[in-house]
Amino acid sequence: MRALIQRVAFAKVEVGGKQVGSCAEGMLVLLGVQKGDTSAEAEYLARKTAHLRIFEDAAGKMNLSVEDIGGSLLVISQFTLAGDTSRGNRPGFETAAAPAEAEPLYEYYVSCLRQFGLPVETGIFQADMQVTLQNNGPVTFLLEKTHREK
Repeated sequence: MRALIQRVAFAKVEVGGKQVGSCAEGMLVLLGVQKGDTSAEAEYLARKTAHLRIFEDAAGKMNLSVEDIGGSLLVISQFTLAGDTSRGNRPGFETAAAPAEAEPLYEYYVSCLRQFGLPVETGIFQADMQVTLQNNGPVTFLLEKTHREK
């Protein structure tokens, strides 16, 4: 499971020209689920996301979490994060979880974030989404936890 996290001033997602989710200052999270991922990976990444200290404190150091700043999150499913570009120029998606496996883990990741008391909005799973954001920094991190790391 991979989470691409961007610190944002704002982000929004539209489907068919209609806004379906947004966040103010906080994080845009693109989440990719891979074959074999379990709830353990989702819990780990949600905990890491919630507590990741990527916001500046009064001294200008990255020392505050999204919770510390009263921020919010927009979480978007992104199966292309499981893409393999090691062979040729066309990505392969053999490691991406099938939708029936990925959607429940995506929803579980979101519910874990909400258990931390964080305001979380989402896109629509498998929809053609248009994401708009203002990356703050820019600050972007890739978090990864695979079942092979147990």
